[in-house]
Amino acid sequence: MTLQHTMKRFDEELSSLDSSLSEMGGLAEAQLSDALKALREGDTALAERVIRSDQRVDELEQRVQEQVVSMLALRQPMATDLRQIVTSIKLGVAIERIADYAKNISKRTLQLPTSPTPARAISGVDRLGRLVQRLVHDVLDALASGDTAKARSVWEHDVEVDDSYNGLVRELLTYMMEDARNIGGCTHLLFMAKNIERIGDHATNIAELLIYRHSGARLEETRPRAT
Repeated sequence: MTLQHTMKRFDEELSSLDSSLSEMGGLAEAQLSDALKALREGDTALAERVIRSDQRVDELEQRVQEQVVSMLALRQPMATDLRQIVTSIKLGVAIERIADYAKNISKRTLQLPTSPTPARAISGVDRLGRLVQRLVHDVLDALASGDTAKARSVWEHDVEVDDSYNGLVRELLTYMMEDARNIGGCTHLLFMAKNIERIGDHATNIAELLIYRHSGARLEETRPRAT
């Protein structure tokens, strides 16, 4: 086997690895979008589809892990190639967790119809979800294009998610104190809000990994946090 053929095969394997991550990201982003739509519209059938679709993301994460192990064992990559391969495992885990949290949101949506829930409370969770949805979209775009500036922008906007989440928690607690009948529904919404906030954290984790992947340098600053 010639060196040229070996390098071509290695490039194909790297491209296949990135394709697996891109497919994972597209599915996870769609799951989040559908989970929020199901919450807004009370669409239990859509919520159930989100839950079922999570299996495909899990399968792709397993594929990424297998690809990484094979390439490390057979290719002995160095420098940039090694960073690309090793960070792929962590990127796969982060994307899989985004999909898991979207699934959890849908599971809670299925329980909401049994409990009185203020429409304003659902709208508040949806607003937080749309904010995080935008960050997920941007960081997955950065993954596809190698845009470290866009990745850093996502990282810097994590504080907005924290601020919105903290305000939403206070709002939901107020609804619960105003009327005890809201406790059941708002409790589910609190869990949903936490899931969304965690999705935001994983989006910023992906941003950090992308910056390291392309530059070889880790961010030295402390991630901006809400006070």
